[in-house]
Amino acid sequence: MPIGNHKWPHKVNCTRILRIFGEQINDSLSIEFTRATMTWEHLARGSSPVDWCEGNYLISPDIAEFVNTISNILFLLGPPFLIYLFKDYGRFIQPAIHLIWVLLIVVGLSSAYFHATLSLLGQLLDELTILWVFMATLSLFCPRRHFPRIFKGSRKRFSLSMTLFSIAATALSFYHPAINAFALMFLAIPATYLLYKELKIVEDQRVYRLGVRNTTILMIAIVCWINDRMFCDTWSSMNFPYLHGFWHILIFISAYPACVLFAYFFVSDERPESRPTLKYWPRNDFELGIPYVSINYGKKCDDEI
Repeated sequence: MPIGNHKWPHKVNCTRILRIFGEQINDSLSIEFTRATMTWEHLARGSSPVDWCEGNYLISPDIAEFVNTISNILFLLGPPFLIYLFKDYGRFIQPAIHLIWVLLIVVGLSSAYFHATLSLLGQLLDELTILWVFMATLSLFCPRRHFPRIFKGSRKRFSLSMTLFSIAATALSFYHPAINAFALMFLAIPATYLLYKELKIVEDQRVYRLGVRNTTILMIAIVCWINDRMFCDTWSSMNFPYLHGFWHILIFISAYPACVLFAYFFVSDERPESRPTLKYWPRNDFELGIPYVSINYGKKCDDEI
């Protein structure tokens, strides 16, 4: 259903855009701490304060936002194939790589549940699974040279602190749902910065090009998210209130290559003898295919994590 009465102006006022965007974010996070405590009523359909531009129950009487629900299909179909492509990486370098792909499946299921029911519980599950994907990726694959000094280069200590942070954020978000948004920003901003830093020094131009494409797709996805959230009336007048569904598709196309890139940075930094190579399926010379990291040589990782 349409959110707000915001029209696309002929001349965009940046201050007004930021104000409206802040209001929409505030609504979507249910930030009213005195009223945000989870109760049983938040299991009910429609209990979330977030309602995207797509009309509710227009296609199916059982699914609130039909397109926003089924657009999560890539999160369910892609990871099993990535598990297959990364079988050597998991065997010789880091078995926990498969945890990332499983978590992406959980993200898709949680997002589908949220958009099908528009319940606050669904909203929290959707946001929390994204938080855990960030946590797992950074814990497993962040190069040690980027660790804060307090961890003294220990991945075990770094991963433990990240896990404890995520557990605390998860527990607190059920008491105050707004907390999860701050936890997401706490992990997402450093992750984006680390990706930028690694791309500045990477020598393999195929890896660099993947990073550029990944960032470009992410920017397009964010534009879709903002337009669906802030300019719903405009898109509804054109009979196309489905930009959030495109966000789901584009964010998956952006998210899994980011995980691939961090997996490449990790093995290049800590297991260079394995001669990692960024490859593409089904054809290695087709860079719009599915990227994965090929391991040419190496023994099983004895990392302390």
